[in-house]
Amino acid sequence: MGPLTSLVTPCLRGMCFLPPTRRASSGTMQIKDPLNFWCGSRVSLSDAKKVEPVYEPATGRVLCQLQHCGAAHVDEAVRSACSAFAAWSKMAGMERARIMLEAARLIEKRREEIAEVEVINNGKSITEARLDVDSARLCIEYFAGLATTLAGQHVQLSGGSFAYTRREPLGVCVGIGAWNYPFQIAAWKSAPAIACGNSMVFKPSPVTPVSAVLLAETYRQAGAPEGLLNLVQGAEETGTLLCHHPSVAKVSFTGSVPTGKKIMEMAARGVKPVTLELGGKSPLIIFEDCDLENAVRGALMANFLSQGQVCSNGTRVFVHRPILPQFLKKVVRRTRDIRIGDPLLDDTRMGALVSRLHLDKVLGYVEQAKKEGARVLCGGELFTPADSILKHGYYMTPCVLDNCKDDMTCVREEIFGPVMSVLTFDTEEEVLQRSNDTTFGLAAGVFTKDIQRAHRIIENLQAGSCFINNYNITPVEVPFGGYKASGIGRENGQVTIEFYSQLKTVVVEMGDVDSLF
Repeated sequence: MGPLTSLVTPCLRGMCFLPPTRRASSGTMQIKDPLNFWCGSRVSLSDAKKVEPVYEPATGRVLCQLQHCGAAHVDEAVRSACSAFAAWSKMAGMERARIMLEAARLIEKRREEIAEVEVINNGKSITEARLDVDSARLCIEYFAGLATTLAGQHVQLSGGSFAYTRREPLGVCVGIGAWNYPFQIAAWKSAPAIACGNSMVFKPSPVTPVSAVLLAETYRQAGAPEGLLNLVQGAEETGTLLCHHPSVAKVSFTGSVPTGKKIMEMAARGVKPVTLELGGKSPLIIFEDCDLENAVRGALMANFLSQGQVCSNGTRVFVHRPILPQFLKKVVRRTRDIRIGDPLLDDTRMGALVSRLHLDKVLGYVEQAKKEGARVLCGGELFTPADSILKHGYYMTPCVLDNCKDDMTCVREEIFGPVMSVLTFDTEEEVLQRSNDTTFGLAAGVFTKDIQRAHRIIENLQAGSCFINNYNITPVEVPFGGYKASGIGRENGQVTIEFYSQLKTVVVEMGDVDSLF
């Protein structure tokens, strides 16, 4: 799962982070540099009207002060992106690919450094963070390859006339990211955009603003023009300014359904296309003929990655009644064995939730589940690591809920934390109906050795990203996105090119005009 965590403290332009073996003797960690980025460099906002602290989830300490961008700052970033677009859009696909591949190489070289920054700002384990960095790099490599293949179509018409199409970039695209995969989401949004010849202004979550700056700097170091990827920091006001800006051509958002609806409404006023990757309450169906060990592993992957803070998580685990006792015994034992603690240590498998507010919200869902009749088989409690420096971190024990019913709050609403709700079923028809009885449709999974049933189930599940005998696998080569309220458009895969480009049709007449007048 990756090399041992480096024992050398990485220093990133004023950011001083402590190696994991020295946590106990550390002083206060600070990120001193500004986190806004446009015109090819970091920008300090002397006139910022709102400044707020950014916290390290593992310790609860303040990392830095975040300067929110106002209207003038957003306009500067968009103008920077417009300038870059003028040059970048005229480059050949091969030229763009060369710069993107160099950016991917630099990310691979800085893998450990970027992963540690991600851990410190997000709270997930270093093992997962390394994989996130790998996913970002692979995404950039993949779309670098597609940048060389962008082409239109030639259509022969009568009399020697013909038509052709051109696939052209949209212009300045806006990306608005979520806090659960800060670096990866920035790459997933920027890579297809710039491969198509666009530039981008990206707004990270104000909870996790740090690592996306490293991506912007990496593109610049790789030879991209100033302003190709710009970062504006802030919350709802900053996002609103981006969506309404007249020079923005498209908006791509990852986050909650309510916010996604607002962004869609704002973009509609300017007739701007949107890509929305929103929430989920995905079903994982486990039949009695499954490989039970694999099903248990899949259920753990479907619920406890990144402390359960994953939109595609299969948090409604439907278990065929005959195997329920065996499944619960195995899944509870494995859940209790999950090592919680300092996310910078290699043997940690569950770090801290992203914020105190979010931790309290997730724990509140567990209490509500108990009131509604669910049974807590393990976890669902505050956790305080032995290391004193971590005592103010945002930790909880992973939770398995039994005796769940379809109308319970824990089954209907997206908890976005390490809480697995186990339900039972008897027939295929029944579990399909119950699985689809939700406004969400992001992901779904099935474990069975019956290949015909597997494909039959998948065909009838209302979800955009489905898994057979595995879960939460997201290769960059395949599209990712949802049905229903879970979103519009796709990320990754060849189809994403269509969401970051537009077609122009050109008709060429080789003879005389056949006019009615």
